[in-house]
Amino acid sequence: MDEITDNLNVAAASPELDHPVEATDEYLARAASVGDEAAFELIFERHRRRVAGVVGRFFNRPERIEELVQDTFTKLYFALGDYSPMRGASFATWLSRIAINACYDELRKIKRRPETMIGSVNDTEVLWLKARLRSGPATGDAESNAIARDLAEKLLGRLSLDDRLVLTLLDAEENSVSEIADLMEWSISKVKVRAHRARAALRKVMSEFV
Repeated sequence: MDEITDNLNVAAASPELDHPVEATDEYLARAASVGDEAAFELIFERHRRRVAGVVGRFFNRPERIEELVQDTFTKLYFALGDYSPMRGASFATWLSRIAINACYDELRKIKRRPETMIGSVNDTEVLWLKARLRSGPATGDAESNAIARDLAEKLLGRLSLDDRLVLTLLDAEENSVSEIADLMEWSISKVKVRAHRARAALRKVMSEFV
């Protein structure tokens, strides 16, 4: 403990101090929380792809993804002093939670804008959806993937924010129920109930087009 404290004191006095690439997230978080800019840069480099991946499940425009990645790390920077591995969540889980909350806040802002319109489902997407329901998983070619991505955005946009959130985490991110419970600080039963309701809501939306 004394060694860690000494290292953090040195880091605070020398913000440009280099850190070994194998330094743990917890160590880097503590160093960054006392002003070590190099430690925060390492955190950013280590986790920016993870954060971009999470954000990319909610938004598909590159500029919006980049904005929310930056927003997530800004929020992380000011919250570092609150992080403690003793609370049970790993640093990666805690960071993912911040990213998800940033996405949730952005979606809530979009929902409140009266000028925001959800894109209409076109004939090509309706045909693709019908074929998908008949034949099972998509073929995976570039055109099919593009249709699937755009259609998913439109269908999920018709759900409540909570429904969209749980389905994105469960299906797009392929998190387990227990992982979602950890991410959102929900009980496992709450995740199951919300997932059931969300799937029912999605089926109702899809029934309008098939």
